[in-house]
Amino acid sequence: MTKVVETVTGPISVEELGKTLIHEHFIFGYPGFHGDVTLGGFNEEEALETAIGIARQIMSHGVKTVVDPTPNECGRDPIFLKKVSEATGLQIICATGYYYEGEGATPYFKFRQSLGTAEEEIYEMFIKEIEEGIADTGIKPGIIKLASSKGEITEYEKMFFRAASRAQKETGIVILTHTQEGTMGPEQAKLLIEHGADPNKIIIGHMCGNTDPSYHKETMNQGVRIAFDRFGLQGLVGAPFDQERIQTLLSLLHEGYEDQILLAHDTVNIWLGRPPVMSEQMMQIVENWHPEHIFLNILPQLREQGVTETQINKMLGENAVSLFAGSPAQITQ
Repeated sequence: MTKVVETVTGPISVEELGKTLIHEHFIFGYPGFHGDVTLGGFNEEEALETAIGIARQIMSHGVKTVVDPTPNECGRDPIFLKKVSEATGLQIICATGYYYEGEGATPYFKFRQSLGTAEEEIYEMFIKEIEEGIADTGIKPGIIKLASSKGEITEYEKMFFRAASRAQKETGIVILTHTQEGTMGPEQAKLLIEHGADPNKIIIGHMCGNTDPSYHKETMNQGVRIAFDRFGLQGLVGAPFDQERIQTLLSLLHEGYEDQILLAHDTVNIWLGRPPVMSEQMMQIVENWHPEHIFLNILPQLREQGVTETQINKMLGENAVSLFAGSPAQITQ
């Protein structure tokens, strides 16, 4: 039986994924942006033009697939992503899921948590979207997005982790996570596996927020994959600098973990609401936070340090195929 993954234009064989960026946002907004419309709302025509241009830039580096894990409450728009995909041929995988407590839209499910119904309703939401599609779009997510706080997985967040584990057992969908400021990677993996999730279909995100190789090994030794997916985003949200990420990645590759690591940038290419305002100094620090950065700047450095094309191809493609196929990761102990 051919293993498939849902994209915004329909299912494809996992073998068709090709070169893949595992975590980029075409559009994203922090909850609350819906209310800040007086000084100008979302112009879809302009946004589409921008997004199509970005998709073509990405594709110029041979990328065939992008995973856009925008949470439900942060402006997820599968129809918009479908229009980008149809205009360019870029395969886009969208998500079902909610953001972490500190930056998500918590009042709705917190209220329902107080009523005792939230966790079952979250599970029902996941199943409905996975099996029937998002709202009335007919577009199905290819991943469940989960997220946890800095230094803890809160009781609110645990509802989503438990519901996602249950939904994954029934549907086989991939789970992709957000870790905050380089914390809780091993704990996320442990919690999901304890509740029956398949480690072969779990990828723990933003792990490059931590520069201690032992943290990464503790996570990967549970059988899950991890993402070094914030290249270019440095000096903000607790993110280390790219040179520190590179040294950590090189250490892990030297120890043989090349089958369990995927790469991306976590770019936000179009902000819903007003875009961030940053100082000139900060703008310079994050000037390379764009979805071509890995190809233009990071890969040349990795090659100079002896990283092989085989290893690069795994981190930018083959490991994505294995993830969505649910193939066991090669664990280096």
